[in-house]
Amino acid sequence: MLNQYAWWKYLIIGLVAGIGFIYALPNLFGEDPAVQISATRASIAVDQAVYEKVVATLDREKIPYKRLELDTNQGRLLVRFSDTEVQLKAADVIKQALGHDFVVALNLASSTPRFLQALGMQPMYLGLDLRGGVHFLMEVDMDAVRAVAEESYADEIRNLLRDEKVRYTTVARGADGGILMTFPDATERDKARSVLAKQLANLQTDDAGDLELRSTLSKKEIKEKQDLALQQNLTTLRNRVNELGVAEPIIQRQGDNRIVVQLPGVQDTARAKEILGATATLEFRLVFEGGDAAQAASTGKAPIGARLYRERDGRPILLQRRVMLTGDYIVDAASGLDSQSGGPAVFITLDGKGAKRFEDATKDNIGKSMAVVYIENKTETRQVNGESKRVSYKVEEVINVATIRDRLGRRFQITGLDSTQEARNLALLLRAGSLAAPIEIVEERTVGPSAGRENVDQGFRSGVIAFFVILAFMSFYYRRFGVISVVALVVNITMLIAALSILQATLTLPGIAGIVLTMGMAVDANVLIYERIREELKLGNSPQAAIHTGFDKAFSTILDANITTLIAAVVLFGFGTGPVKGFAVTLSIGILTSMFTAILGTRALINYFYGGRRLENLPI
Repeated sequence: MLNQYAWWKYLIIGLVAGIGFIYALPNLFGEDPAVQISATRASIAVDQAVYEKVVATLDREKIPYKRLELDTNQGRLLVRFSDTEVQLKAADVIKQALGHDFVVALNLASSTPRFLQALGMQPMYLGLDLRGGVHFLMEVDMDAVRAVAEESYADEIRNLLRDEKVRYTTVARGADGGILMTFPDATERDKARSVLAKQLANLQTDDAGDLELRSTLSKKEIKEKQDLALQQNLTTLRNRVNELGVAEPIIQRQGDNRIVVQLPGVQDTARAKEILGATATLEFRLVFEGGDAAQAASTGKAPIGARLYRERDGRPILLQRRVMLTGDYIVDAASGLDSQSGGPAVFITLDGKGAKRFEDATKDNIGKSMAVVYIENKTETRQVNGESKRVSYKVEEVINVATIRDRLGRRFQITGLDSTQEARNLALLLRAGSLAAPIEIVEERTVGPSAGRENVDQGFRSGVIAFFVILAFMSFYYRRFGVISVVALVVNITMLIAALSILQATLTLPGIAGIVLTMGMAVDANVLIYERIREELKLGNSPQAAIHTGFDKAFSTILDANITTLIAAVVLFGFGTGPVKGFAVTLSIGILTSMFTAILGTRALINYFYGGRRLENLPI
C-alpha cells in the first residue's frame, strides 16, 4: 500500500534525530565566570601547592567560589564563580598572591557536566557579540617592513664589497628608498656593479649618477616580505593568545596590512593588550670573574663593572655590565633541537653589523663563559586606591651560560630552555621583535558580558516568538498536518544546534538570524507540500494518492529553491568576513537539516500516522 516506510527507515531517521538531541544537550548548561591560572614558563608547575595557596587566599579574603579544577596535564587551574563581580575581585587577590610567575586571566568556562565532556560533547562557541569580549583591529606598518629589508641589504652589500676588495665611499639606504652607493672612481663602480649582478641578482642595480649606483628591491620581493611580515605577526599573535586560554579566538588577516583579533569571553582588556603587545629580546654578556655572586645577592651590591642576575633555578650570577650584543641585531630565529644534547634550542641569525660585532667580541674571549640574558618588558593593571593603573616592569633572567669555544658569527644557537614549546615561543617573540614592523591598534571595541547576555536573550526571544507564530499559523491553517510540521521543526532546530556543536562553529547574532530564517524556510517546504496535497484532493484523488503525489511533485521545487539559497550562502561565506560568515554557516547547515526534517522527517511522521490506511479525508 501507499505511504509506508520500512522499519529500518524509521530507525535511521530516529537515530539521526536522537544523536542530534544528545549533541545539542551541552548547550543547555551555560557558562561560569572563571579565573584561569597558568605558569609563565614550563619550569614552573601549576600543582597542588598552587591549588592550596589559591584556596587559602580566597578563604582569607572571604571570596565565595563554586569550585576549583586542577588540570596538571595542561598546566592550569580553573576557579569558577557565580557572578562577574566576585570573579573580578578574586582575580586581583589571586594575582597579588601568586606574583609574576603565573598568568591570571579572566574567562568564561563551560558548565557542561563532565560525563558529557568525557564523551567529547561540547557546546557551540558563542561569538563576541553574544559572549562578550574584546575586538582589536591592528595595522602593520608596511613601510617599516620595506625599510628593514633595505637596511639589511645595505649591510649585506657593505660586507660583500669589503670581501671582494671593492672600495666604496658610502653605502646607505636612500631617502626615497633603495640602497644608494657612491664610489671614488668609475673603475670601482663598475667592479661593484659586476659583483652585485653575480651575488645579489635579485636586486635591480642601475646608475644613479657619475659615480653612484642604486639597488632596488623588485615589487614582487617587497610584496613577499610584507606578506611574510603580516603572516609572522599573525602566527605570533595566535601564539600569545593561547596564554589567555581563549576558547575560540578569531585572528585573521584583513586586507593587505591589517589584522583582526577577536577574543570572545575575555573581559580583561588590559591583560589582552599586555600579551598582544609583549616584546622579548636577548642580551649576550660575559660572566664576571673574581666576584662572589652569593655575597652580592645577600648584600644587594654588585662589584664595580658587574651586574647581579639570577638563573632560572634562582641561583645568583654576576655578569659584566658591558653588553657584547643585543637582540636588536637579530633578523631571524627558529626553534629546533641541539644536535649534541638533544635538548630544545633556538637558532639565531644576525644581520651584517651584528655578525661583525659578535665575531669581534667572541674572538677575543675564547675560553671564557658567556651568558644569554632573556629580557621581556611587561605591563599589568593594578588597583591602587580603587583606581586601575598600568604598571610596567622588566623580566630579566639568565637562560644559558656556556663557554666560548670559537668565535661566533652570523649564525649560532642558544640552549638552556625548559621545553620545545618555550623554544618556539622565544623564537616567535624574537622574530617579531626584530621584524621592525610595528603593530598599531587602530580600533578597539569591548562587549561586556551583560551586553552579550542581553544579545543572547534578545536572540532567544526572537526565536521563541518566531516559533510560536509559526506554530499558531501552521496549526490553524493545516491542522494536524501543521502540528506535524512544527514537531519536525523542533527536530530541525535541535539538529542545527547539534551540528554547530559538533563542528565547534561560532554562533553570532547574525547566526541567530540565520536560524530564524531556517525556521521559516523549513515550514515553507511543508507549505509547498501541503498545498500540493490539497490540489490533488480537489482533483478527486484519494487521500493516500494525494499524499504520495504531493511529496513527489513538490520535491523538485523544494530542492531547486534550497540549492539556490545554499549557493548564495556559500558565496557569503567565501567573500564575507566576521558576522557575515556566521550568518552563512548557520544558513548553510540549516538548509541541509531542513531538507532532512521537512521532507524525510515530515514524510515519516505522516506515513506513521496516516500511511497504509483507508481514509475518507485528511486533516489538512
